[in-house]
Amino acid sequence: MHWDGYEGWIPHNQVHLIENEIYSKTTASTPQISTDLINYITDENDLMFPIILGSNLSGAKSINHVFEGKTQAGKKGKEWLIKTAYMYLNAPYLWGGRSPMGIDCSGFTQMVYKINGTPLKRDASQQAQEGETLSFIEESEAGDLAFFDDKEGKITHVGLLLENHHIIHAHGTVRIDQIDQTGIFNSETQTHSHKLRMIKKMI
Repeated sequence: MHWDGYEGWIPHNQVHLIENEIYSKTTASTPQISTDLINYITDENDLMFPIILGSNLSGAKSINHVFEGKTQAGKKGKEWLIKTAYMYLNAPYLWGGRSPMGIDCSGFTQMVYKINGTPLKRDASQQAQEGETLSFIEESEAGDLAFFDDKEGKITHVGLLLENHHIIHAHGTVRIDQIDQTGIFNSETQTHSHKLRMIKKMI
């Protein structure tokens, strides 16, 4: 929740309290983000716990946890966004999800950017308030975000643009579709599944 200020709930028996002084020290530095699809972390009793892609491991040492998998820190360029996005390909859609085991559209874009050092808000409508608006799809680059609205004009969907007028987004699963000035074109149904509202350059 420190990353984006978004509130959530977990069972009381999963809470481990950390003193403010210790927490402040661990969050002051650049976050260390796990880049393995799935790995594990060990506690002081050598018990193993699963760690998934995109987990922030900055505070692990402060609670005597050890992680020996791959991590990444600092802001990366757009080419890294594309590599990261492909790691989520075929992940099932899950409303509220932010992992390869289940993820929603804005959780997907948020995590791809988070792993590469750029914070985004949690919801598609919030992300649409960030970045620089582009006038035409031809101005966009792979790694920019496309936002889509419903009949009432509310932003309800977001995806990450790829090369050659394609987009990767969470819709049923994390999938790749074509995109044009109208929106996302689903080759299976031969229809536009989402209506394009705007394109934003985040980095």
